[in-house]
Amino acid sequence: MHKRKYTLELISEVGLSAAKPAATPIDTNIKLTSTQYDKVNTKSQAEEDSLVDQATYQKLIGKLLYLIVTRPDIFFGVQTLSQGILLSSKNNNVVIAYCDADWAACPITRRTVIGFLIEIGDLLVSWKSKKHTTISRSSAEAEYRSLAITVAELIWLIGVLKEVETDINLPVEIHSNSKAAIQIAANPVYHETN
Repeated sequence: MHKRKYTLELISEVGLSAAKPAATPIDTNIKLTSTQYDKVNTKSQAEEDSLVDQATYQKLIGKLLYLIVTRPDIFFGVQTLSQGILLSSKNNNVVIAYCDADWAACPITRRTVIGFLIEIGDLLVSWKSKKHTTISRSSAEAEYRSLAITVAELIWLIGVLKEVETDINLPVEIHSNSKAAIQIAANPVYHETN
């Protein structure tokens, strides 16, 4: 429940095993800015503070977000550092969705945790992670439900975009790591017709 092993592995992975603990991990009055903001306002600092490896940073923040469930003392710092969704100024009307399910993730109820995220170009516009209300009998069923929920969100989002007269490129790409769910969705034999 305390995730001690996970925490120690994370500290070791980022090379902070010799670091000294601090009572307050982040100054509550700190104002973080983006690299783009720094380039416009402070040209000399921008090159020094540029983010070297964005993927590693995002991976670390993701692991810390998982850790805050049992470590509320680090919540403020992790929440502050995870506010890095940058809005792109590029006009790209390609919609891409990603979905996944963690079958029987809850050890007590055996319910599945489903999740998706939807991007328009480089912009993240919709995301959700939720414990499903019913129990799935297989991982394929759980993944298919995740896919169905993602498609429902896409239909709503595309409707909203059409109402505001925004052109989007069709068809929409949906990425899933479940071959079974993709086969079920692609095969009309599995779909009832009235």
